[in-house]
Amino acid sequence: MNSMTGYGRATASLGTYTLTAQVSSVNRKTLDLTVSLPEEWEALEPMIGELVRKVAVRGKVHVDLELTGAKGAADLTWDEQAASEAVDRLAAFAKKEGVDFQPTPELLWQIANAQRKGSERPHADEARPVIERALGEALRGFAAMRAREGEALLVDFLTRLGLLAKHIAAVAERAPHVPAHYREQFLKRLRDAGLEVDLNDERVLKEIALFADRCDITEELTRLRSHLEQFTALLKSGGEIGRKSEFILQEIGREVHTIGSKANDLVISRAVIELKNELERVREQIANVE
Repeated sequence: MNSMTGYGRATASLGTYTLTAQVSSVNRKTLDLTVSLPEEWEALEPMIGELVRKVAVRGKVHVDLELTGAKGAADLTWDEQAASEAVDRLAAFAKKEGVDFQPTPELLWQIANAQRKGSERPHADEARPVIERALGEALRGFAAMRAREGEALLVDFLTRLGLLAKHIAAVAERAPHVPAHYREQFLKRLRDAGLEVDLNDERVLKEIALFADRCDITEELTRLRSHLEQFTALLKSGGEIGRKSEFILQEIGREVHTIGSKANDLVISRAVIELKNELERVREQIANVE
């Protein structure tokens, strides 16, 4: 089991530059991949997508490739000629518009920075093998983090499934006693109303039989136990389980709701409330699973 939350980072040398590859992800029902990289390398996006899809099938994944010089920003120099020409054009435009032009140090700094130049970035074909290595390393760290978080989620799920099984067992233990309890209450109401009670009266027997049929939850309990077994097996199966688990949880919720509607018993109703609360916690956590 893998979490959909992860992070990985790696660096590599690329000529006089340093390439930094970072991969991060958060929850998303499908795979939503975004890539940030120098525009000269945009042709490499399909290759980056293929590498990511080998380790992630769900989640909002962001890949960031950053290229910095060996000395950072200091290795960049100003293009003095281009900066001077820019100032001249700006002065000519001001004169044409009849505006007094007095360049300030701040303005000169802005123009000079806009005309900085550095060494030419490596071409995409040259950068490709280095990107593959760095991104591969970052993705391995990314996948390892998702796996570690997935292990923690699995422990939490198994604990909660144990609680669900405990509540289901309480419901199953109580269910056979519900018709007898109803029979006692029904006969008591008849006596309290001053009516003669004949235990062999067909109407009495029919009412009790109808109630027993309406509150019978044997089939629901059988399906509920089956769904829990499927869910447990799915959690331990590995690979992508998010979509399948959401479907099984939906089926579990349906059976729990039906039991609550049919049981007509205070003890079972309380157990159903606990089942619904625990089931909601599982649903919240499963949203973090790939």
